[in-house]
Amino acid sequence: MAELINAVWPGRPYPRGATWDGEGVNFALFSEHADKVELCLFDPSGRRELQRITLPERTNHIWHGYLPEARPGLLYGYRVHGPYEPARGHRFNPHKLLLEPYAKDIAGTLRWSDAHFGYRLSHRQADLSFDRRDNAAGMPKCRVIDPAFSWGDDRRPTIDWHEMVVYELHVRGFTMQHPDVPAPLRGTYAGLATAPVIEHLQRLGVTTVELLPVHSFIDDRRLIENDLRNYWGYNSIGFFSPDHRYSASGHVGEFKTMVKTLHSAGIEVILDVVYNHTAEGNQLGPTLSFRGIDNAAYYRLTPDDPRYYMDFTGCGNTLNMQHPHVLQLIMDSLRYWVTEMHVDGFRFDLASALARELYEVDRLGAFFDVLHQDPVLSQVKLIAEPWDLGMGGYQVGNFPPGWAEWNDRYRDTMRAYWKGDGGLIGEFAQRFTGSSDLYEPSGRTPNASVNFITAHDGFTLHDLVSYNDKHNEANLEDNRDGTDNNLSWNCGAEGPTDDEAINALRARQKRNLLATLLLSQGVPMLVAGDEMGRTQGGNNNAYCQDNAISWLDWEHTDAELVAFVQRLIELRRSHPVFHRRHFFQGQSIHGAEIKDIHWLKPDGTDMSDHEWGHDFARCLGVYLSGEALTERDRRGHLLRDDNFLVLFNAHHDTLAFQLPAARPGGRWHVLLDTSHAQGLDADGYYAGYDSYPLTGRSLALLVDHDAPRITS
Repeated sequence: MAELINAVWPGRPYPRGATWDGEGVNFALFSEHADKVELCLFDPSGRRELQRITLPERTNHIWHGYLPEARPGLLYGYRVHGPYEPARGHRFNPHKLLLEPYAKDIAGTLRWSDAHFGYRLSHRQADLSFDRRDNAAGMPKCRVIDPAFSWGDDRRPTIDWHEMVVYELHVRGFTMQHPDVPAPLRGTYAGLATAPVIEHLQRLGVTTVELLPVHSFIDDRRLIENDLRNYWGYNSIGFFSPDHRYSASGHVGEFKTMVKTLHSAGIEVILDVVYNHTAEGNQLGPTLSFRGIDNAAYYRLTPDDPRYYMDFTGCGNTLNMQHPHVLQLIMDSLRYWVTEMHVDGFRFDLASALARELYEVDRLGAFFDVLHQDPVLSQVKLIAEPWDLGMGGYQVGNFPPGWAEWNDRYRDTMRAYWKGDGGLIGEFAQRFTGSSDLYEPSGRTPNASVNFITAHDGFTLHDLVSYNDKHNEANLEDNRDGTDNNLSWNCGAEGPTDDEAINALRARQKRNLLATLLLSQGVPMLVAGDEMGRTQGGNNNAYCQDNAISWLDWEHTDAELVAFVQRLIELRRSHPVFHRRHFFQGQSIHGAEIKDIHWLKPDGTDMSDHEWGHDFARCLGVYLSGEALTERDRRGHLLRDDNFLVLFNAHHDTLAFQLPAARPGGRWHVLLDTSHAQGLDADGYYAGYDSYPLTGRSLALLVDHDAPRITS
């Protein structure tokens, strides 16, 4: 658009943002402490500022105006006038072009320069100084969109929590090296919607993809100057706009097409969202959006000295959830992604930071109250990363009903157990059966526990069994970044080796961890590529590696491991005993002689209370009774399943495990044994009271072969 806008009407304070109504565009921006707000319009390239329009009206701190001549595609930003008094928490600087918090599309890339800072970087007074340079030339621009899209009969897949298998993936890294995805679509939303990708997800059996952050984000200046990128995207600047770098077409509709395609394949879409902080950092960070619009409203400032920020995130700032307009911003964003983008749920990064009313995490804070009362958001899936970096921020098990949580106690226990650490079988049993100690007291079920062995943050599964130490040199931080507490074991050699015995042990350990994960109660989460044997070369913090370190290597897939994971997921799906909706009772059901679960020692007898704490114990078994299920299917029919026996041996030597009695006339059939290259045993039938040779560092799954099974 090259012509100037001639008509400016008062417009409306709601909805926030730039809204095309078919005749013109309404603009509405919240700023409580501003003196004046200017809407800046740009040519289609975004390089030349065409016009500044002072928003004519202010209603309850909302500055607004309506442009009847404006159309979708218009590029814009804001300049906000007000006091520059950092000591009082105000950092207005009209020389800085600002992105709008409600922008539905952000075009262009931030080109770093000193002009993006509201103060003079080299000044002796630091952020108390004032910078008058115009930063517009290096800023991305907001773009007005036409939200129309043909959703057709798209509907949310009806996948219950207990049926879920979550697959965490990065939109770009998942397809960047996929040979069957057309080159122009690799690394994009469109690439994720191609047939080869959908077919892989369906063959694997995952029900839900959890996308690493897709909200528009900023690459940190330090990373750009070192030829690195903020690959993971936990540096949000726009909570409504899908990041343009993942778009092949440059249109917001591409994201919608991806969601619709995944839904057609029966796959849910969950977004990893970062509402706890923004990309503007602490008092020495740039002025890109919120800081220049109303710093004192948007951010948690130190009460005694509002020049500084309260930082519960480790990223320099924390969004001010105490302010009603900030809370509204987040709720509006969440609703937008559900109603306009059709996503099925959210995983909240550092969710404890969102719940802080003052310093402490308030379990019944305003954030939770509003979510639970919202008719839209209360119906989608909510997953918390239940910690932040502030005091008291670790809240695993303490989120309210309706929430699931990433369970890092599950992760740490399973890693340590299979590494061979002692004194863990009691903790292992709690985590394997759904962590009732964490979730049952609040009335939640096993599905409150999102179980995982690995996540994007940390070692891949292959690296977990191949490295004792992190190797993050490529991050250019002298290997100081990333955790040192990996609970990993290299199986005898650090990194790649030609030793066949070590490689065989590593393969077995991967099968052990995957089988444990997918046979546990709760919601299992896999990380994309773990089923293929993906490695990051020992990098456990590849947040800045937008390259082959992080991208999936589809050419070197471990086909046997993929087949093993497929079979495990199919077993889990087919047998309700592995995905119960309620915790085990550990006692006779309804007065019958059958218990729903038995924990066994290698001699075949039940575990006693004092034996759970034995430091030397690394082998145990669990009998899962399908006959004792008390759950019903969607039509109210009582479920029945086979009886299973899972044997675990984290000791290095083979142990003879005495099997319990099968049903009269029955035999134990070995379905899985991780000591075999493909996890299978071709000749595996055993009578009750036989001894099963449980290989060192292995897991076996047996089924009472002749027991009747009734399923709906």
